[in-house]
Amino acid sequence: MKQTLTHPVVIGGGPVGLVLALSLQQAGVPVTVLEAQPPGAMYGDGRALALSSGTRQVLEQLGVWNTLQSKVTAIDTIHVSQQKGFGRALLKAGEHQLPALGYVVSYGALMQALDARIAESSSGLEIQYQVPVQNLHVDANAAEITFQTAGATDRQSTDLIATPLAIIADGGRSLESIPGLVRETKHYGHDALVGLVQTELPHRNIAYERFTPFGPMALLPNGEHFSLVWTGEQTYIDQIAALDDAAFLQALHQAFGDRVGKFLHIGKRGRFPLKLSKLEQTFPAHCVVIGNAAQTMHPVAGQGFNVGIRDAMALARNIAASSAAEWGTVHRLAQYHQSRARDTGRGLIFTDFLVNVFSNDLIGVGLLRGAGLGALSMLPFARRLLVNKMSYGS
Repeated sequence: MKQTLTHPVVIGGGPVGLVLALSLQQAGVPVTVLEAQPPGAMYGDGRALALSSGTRQVLEQLGVWNTLQSKVTAIDTIHVSQQKGFGRALLKAGEHQLPALGYVVSYGALMQALDARIAESSSGLEIQYQVPVQNLHVDANAAEITFQTAGATDRQSTDLIATPLAIIADGGRSLESIPGLVRETKHYGHDALVGLVQTELPHRNIAYERFTPFGPMALLPNGEHFSLVWTGEQTYIDQIAALDDAAFLQALHQAFGDRVGKFLHIGKRGRFPLKLSKLEQTFPAHCVVIGNAAQTMHPVAGQGFNVGIRDAMALARNIAASSAAEWGTVHRLAQYHQSRARDTGRGLIFTDFLVNVFSNDLIGVGLLRGAGLGALSMLPFARRLLVNKMSYGS
């Protein structure tokens, strides 16, 4: 059965898709969200997200922050250093008149807060759960979304929705089946190993970014412990991942140093491959891709998720400033893409630069890295530019 809607449809009910939906609802624009998973499926997801100051402001505007703030850990200071080399830099929230440089929260806690806000006022915002998208067809007049549904007898069937604007915000899960989208991907050959680690000394709301010859590693304050992100070539991460807990903690101490004392305990470890990717070709009208579905970045600077939130807010402003007859038209989507090109482009370049320059042990490169960190430590305007970039984008 085909249903024709006159408002936007968001494919993907994760944080980026829900921020967009709430923003549209707040602007008085009706919106439907299609989510493949059941409600609450991600509440137990403990993955750590680093929220920028700009993302906090977005969540405040949407009425989400009050529910969330008891579950976040503020980052007051960022300590940047390199292994086997001189030079370090400190970024402090007080120097930039910010309450914090960022915040760490679990994916599941953010989803609960967003769902709670939606439940308070669902007028104009409809979410359909357990409806995986099977196909998306875009023509000159509309986007048609085919998705799977489960009836009362649990028999699978398919439905079809036509919409003036389909927004893909599902992290890229549906892209493989959609013709017309071309992705350029750079595989680093690196993996990230993540987990929650307990240390001898308290974190004091300090986040650590440490560059090693094998790749960057980060410790993010999370509750009373740290969330670890340890990156490196896949063969190196294979060796680290195979260690038992005691040997793993010893290797972590050797790579990181003594700044937080001994590493006492590591929780469940996970890993995922690292890549840089962006869409090279998108539809001129009636379909737009945002968040990780549009661009994927190395986690070295914690930019990817926050860039996705800025995508959502820019698109919401674009839609709200248009008449209903313009939703999804060529010129409106062109304006959106133009508004986001600088921020996303610079984010991709910035993270790629950090990985390439700070993840090797070539002769002379360590001295240049040290000089760069020293300059950052001595130059207030450079720290201000970096903090503004991390907080609000370009």
